[in-house]
Amino acid sequence: MSSPPPLAGGPQGPDALRPLLDTVLEALTAGDLLPDQGAGAEEALRTLVGAVTAGAADPTDPLCAAHLHCPPLALATAADLAASALNPSMDSWDQAPAASALEAILTDAIATEVHGEGADALITTGGTESNQLALLLAREQAAAHGHPLHVLVGANAHHSLRRAAWLLGLPEPVTVPAPAGVLDPAALDEALTELPGQPGHFLVAATAGTTDAGLIDPLTDIADLCAAHGARLHVDAAYGAGLLFSDTRRTKLHGLDRADSVALDLHKLGWQPAAAGLLTVRASTDTAALTHRADYLNADDDTEAGLPDLLGRSLRTTRRPDALKIAVTLKALGRTGLGDLVDQVCDHAREFADLVAAHPGFELYDKPAISTVLFRPTDADDDHIAHIRRKLLIDGTAVLGRAQLDGRRWLKVTLLNPHTRPEDLAALLALVEGTTPR
Repeated sequence: MSSPPPLAGGPQGPDALRPLLDTVLEALTAGDLLPDQGAGAEEALRTLVGAVTAGAADPTDPLCAAHLHCPPLALATAADLAASALNPSMDSWDQAPAASALEAILTDAIATEVHGEGADALITTGGTESNQLALLLAREQAAAHGHPLHVLVGANAHHSLRRAAWLLGLPEPVTVPAPAGVLDPAALDEALTELPGQPGHFLVAATAGTTDAGLIDPLTDIADLCAAHGARLHVDAAYGAGLLFSDTRRTKLHGLDRADSVALDLHKLGWQPAAAGLLTVRASTDTAALTHRADYLNADDDTEAGLPDLLGRSLRTTRRPDALKIAVTLKALGRTGLGDLVDQVCDHAREFADLVAAHPGFELYDKPAISTVLFRPTDADDDHIAHIRRKLLIDGTAVLGRAQLDGRRWLKVTLLNPHTRPEDLAALLALVEGTTPR
């Protein structure tokens, strides 16, 4: 009988990985075609990783700027490799003693950063899961007081909030107008006044960093209205929460600390490999609604003996130690280092917006609130806007996004690469100009 293939962990793990990593790195440099069958570890890695690499949309390319798809930091990727090799499962302490302790330290630090003392945070796969958890916790809070929950979202809200309401069996959310791309406080006040019910019946979901334009709702005004109407406040800051690391831009999130819950993704404005999401809650007692028992994972005698209970920290059972790469990044860069990266990409967006505004052939939607810029050729109709985006994508020269705002279609550039240079921005605008009819 042949020997089993080597494992990634244990004393022999690093030696087993080292030669394979060379193969992976070679494949990342030049991808081969995908064969019908692989022929061992090296050939499989070289062929399949090569094929994916050859057809990838590379977020490290400065002209790959369509989505909230960041280029991950090398140190975070290295930590993620260690997490895969060690493979702790974050559903019981005996599978992940050190990783669970690290996760507790990390979540406490992030929760305190957002809300202050007494808060808590849960690791998630991203904004969609965080938004679903936020609605679930709000539903359980309302049910504890004998109330049904009604959700109010801006017309600019992420689609996952309406989907979460559907999954949780909640009524269709009330949509509040969002003229100019941000939720209207006057319209929210009117909606809260007209809805039947008592305080505790309502959850308002605001946005800090819309997917289309990176816009930020007036959080302080919304928090004031929620307080006046006895409504719970959730802020989807999956994109914008990274501004907290910037000393110069964190003021854009004034009022965020007053939210009852906040979604944030560090695989967006945090340069982590996906997934790296969190949901923070201002009152740590809110997470008690997730308490669940499975004797083989969190037996009463173990928890009474002081072993941490991890099953109530997520709706998932088996989950990766995603806290490791985040913690490594925070330890290595600190607030200042991450803040510098945030400022760099936001500055790049301002520079690109200035280029657009100064060009007679283009129209700028508005100055960027974070690192997203919307623009369009002045003489192009919506159909040609779509054509420009597809042509650049198919030609392999640039990857741009699209947004529909104010009844018109816009090209979208989301700048998340801190290594982008001024000449890259100019080249991007020139590529769009080259596909525009004269």
